[in-house]
Amino acid sequence: MTTTDRPLTRRQVLAALSGLLLALFVATLSSTVVSTALPKIIGGLQGTQTQYTWVVTATLLTTTATTPIWGKLADLVSKKRLVQAAVTVFVLGSVAAGLSQDPGQLIAARAVQGVGVGGVQALVQIVLGAMIPPRERGRYSGYLSSVTAVSTIGGPLVGGLIVDTSWLGWRWCFFIGIPVAAVALFLLQRTLRLPVLRRDGVRIDYLGAALIASGVSVLLIWISFVGDAFDWVSWQSAAMLAGTLALLAVALWVETRAAEPIVPLGIVRQRTTALAITGSLAVGTAMFGAAVFLSQYFQAGRGFTATQAGLLTIPMMGGILVSSIVAGRLISKSGKVKPFIVTGATLLTAGFAGLGLIDHTTSLVYMGVAMACVGLGVGMTMQNFVLVVQNAVPLKDIGTASSTVAFFRSLGGTIGVSVLGAVLARHVAGRISHDLSAAGLPAAGGANPAALPPAAQDIVRAAYGDATGRVFLICAAVAAVGILAAVLLKPVTLRASLDQPDGAAPLGRTPADLPPRDARSA
Repeated sequence: MTTTDRPLTRRQVLAALSGLLLALFVATLSSTVVSTALPKIIGGLQGTQTQYTWVVTATLLTTTATTPIWGKLADLVSKKRLVQAAVTVFVLGSVAAGLSQDPGQLIAARAVQGVGVGGVQALVQIVLGAMIPPRERGRYSGYLSSVTAVSTIGGPLVGGLIVDTSWLGWRWCFFIGIPVAAVALFLLQRTLRLPVLRRDGVRIDYLGAALIASGVSVLLIWISFVGDAFDWVSWQSAAMLAGTLALLAVALWVETRAAEPIVPLGIVRQRTTALAITGSLAVGTAMFGAAVFLSQYFQAGRGFTATQAGLLTIPMMGGILVSSIVAGRLISKSGKVKPFIVTGATLLTAGFAGLGLIDHTTSLVYMGVAMACVGLGVGMTMQNFVLVVQNAVPLKDIGTASSTVAFFRSLGGTIGVSVLGAVLARHVAGRISHDLSAAGLPAAGGANPAALPPAAQDIVRAAYGDATGRVFLICAAVAAVGILAAVLLKPVTLRASLDQPDGAAPLGRTPADLPPRDARSA
């Protein structure tokens, strides 16, 4: 019998989820462990603010570029094998990151990690969609968000403890996830059982993926270095912008002609998917911006230790934990998802608007309330934008549809972190240079204020603390786009069946366009 003919029991689902959730946990942990440790990592490797940003951006970029490929493969081959492959790639990247000797090596290793993280994050959603009907998926999506929240809460604390413990050192931020990943692989092998969808004559659109990744990479490189290495109006800027536009234009041309495009335009053009993508772009930009720059604010701008910075982000992570569980259960009970997405997008925007007013002396109580709003908003929107799209497509297309939304969410995070990091770096550099000169102190470099004389430390911390508010105001403006997307979504009742009825067309196709029903084998 297929998964469509006989849905898994609750016990079978929970058993299968054990390995999936542990894999998701370790993938998320890899990002959050680094968030509090990065100031000390970059300081220890003698890196710059631009390199600080690229340690995060490299992971997001490869996650973005490979997510659609993982999703397309999930519609063609064993999802179980793909998850195991993604975890293995993640482990290899973790080992390389822990052994890095300079910022360049670390950035490259983090790029490898991102390939694995992209696979885990996309495939967990896809496997969930292949096992559970949309009406029940809200509850289980709450489990995913809860694991994400726990790893996000625990990650900064673990990372802070590691870098604050002299006999461990920052390298253990990368090594610590390896044994957890090994246990996840064992559980996946023992518990995950899914049918394999076989489709003959299908090709993966590697060219489209490569062109999209190349176009985005050139754009991010330009954003990172413009105004510093070269002027805004210069031949370098013109060349990079022209290259970006040319690569993306060719990518669009390839996607319109590919038999199996990496970003299916037929799906993207549909109203539900287009709005979910828009909302996910906004959530991704805001969410990753918060994760990266809050830890830096607390350490570089307020002088807290890495462990203390992790503790101070608990209001945001607690908000994710509470809202994802509560909203997931209410969605499964009612079958209605739009009200929760609208509420979440509103809370997310309000939270970032509050954080946009901070400086280096802002009350921590005030910041806690604003961070809690951000967390509540993320918990109510991030998984549910994917759920809306999964509800609108048949089971055979769930991998492509889910990964398309995840792709654009990661793309928003990738561009967002790079742009926000560039804004922060420019403002901080100008402010520090001006204030140090006015105080008669020598210029300071790097991203580690603790290594500077006390008088210079105060200047650097004031610069970071005051500049971060500007970054969060940009996040608030982007998050507001998510409100618009959420409001424009059509109200739907989530279906109780695992698949759409026979004859229902996938998004972007008519029944006449459909191929014969796929053969399935256990």
